[in-house]
Amino acid sequence: MHSYDAQATGPLEGVRVLDMSRLVAGNMSTHVLADYGADVIKIERPGSGDDLRNWRCEDTDIYWKVYARNKRSFAVDIKSEEGKRDLLDLIDTAQVLVENFLPGTLEKWGMGPEDLHRRNPDLIILRVSGWGQTGPYKNRPGFGTLVEAMSGWAYLNGHPDKPPTLPPLAMADMVAGLYGVSAVLTALRAVEVGQKGGQVIDLSLFEPILSIISSEALKYQLTGVPTERAGNQSTHTAPRNVYVCADGGYVAMSGSMQSMAMKILDTVGRPELKDDPRFATNDARVENRDELDEIIGSFIKERSQAENLELFEAAGVTVGPVCSIADLMTHPYVLEREVLVDLPDEDVGKVPMHNIVPRMSGTPGVFKRPAPRLGEHNEEIADELEQRRRSGTTPKDET
Repeated sequence: MHSYDAQATGPLEGVRVLDMSRLVAGNMSTHVLADYGADVIKIERPGSGDDLRNWRCEDTDIYWKVYARNKRSFAVDIKSEEGKRDLLDLIDTAQVLVENFLPGTLEKWGMGPEDLHRRNPDLIILRVSGWGQTGPYKNRPGFGTLVEAMSGWAYLNGHPDKPPTLPPLAMADMVAGLYGVSAVLTALRAVEVGQKGGQVIDLSLFEPILSIISSEALKYQLTGVPTERAGNQSTHTAPRNVYVCADGGYVAMSGSMQSMAMKILDTVGRPELKDDPRFATNDARVENRDELDEIIGSFIKERSQAENLELFEAAGVTVGPVCSIADLMTHPYVLEREVLVDLPDEDVGKVPMHNIVPRMSGTPGVFKRPAPRLGEHNEEIADELEQRRRSGTTPKDET
């Protein structure tokens, strides 16, 4: 089992991030920054804390334990005079502020970007919202579910004879959170080289998820027809599908390159189809993908998952098993590469969670502390603020 090291340092050591966000997207951004050594302070409501704490299983806050690792918790009532003073004093010491309130909320509190930049000119403010800080939807609540539906993502997912399918996880938030990381690091670099001081990052949930399917816009312009749901098939390459095996297991296969598609036809014992005009080119295979899947699927269904994997892997075909999380917990790849790691936890003994992503040879990330209890670091942070007030330092002095 891995362990936490409170003295560990990462490449973002010295970068302070105040995270006023709730739920997923902001927490995903600050989670990655914290993994690489940033001092992430979660600003939480006394008594209830971040709503992510309420996403529970077996009375355990499973999302919080994973995505709040390496952070500190400061529970403070920012609507009180004392609480607002503490928050503003912390902002004076920070390089990054993350928030996901409805656009205009910070301004109502007298803490809009202009106000904050007067105090801390180099502050980077990551503003996460459903639809962005501008436009006709800016005042609408923006949850990932709505974004996944409206962005075109759900319309593309599922089987043609079934309704559109939403992802079983907070995908729009996660994708946006990762975009937020790159934006923050880009802004930090701009400050570092003197190209730009503090700035506002306007990050919607809608635009990142649309960006990963935006080639569909060009396709529609060329054809005048929106792409319809195709189940596990692809409307761009064939063969590509999930196939059932004789023992009830599944394998996934992709022939996205011409050479790979030809290799698959050889492996299923149908080399003559390589010259068949229905399957000789990618365009033809996409047009006739149902017939092609019937041929491949019939071959795979006669063999167990293990037999199929052994056969196709030996032939150099891009094939893999469909795994559940139960499969992954004991999978040799996951174990040997330590894709999942166990970290100690005072409530459940140990928490299996993803390792630090990505892996950097020279400046690796760190496991510094477990997800904090609500207000766990109040005294520690209050002491830091008091020392700073007594010394009379300013953000400029600290840099």
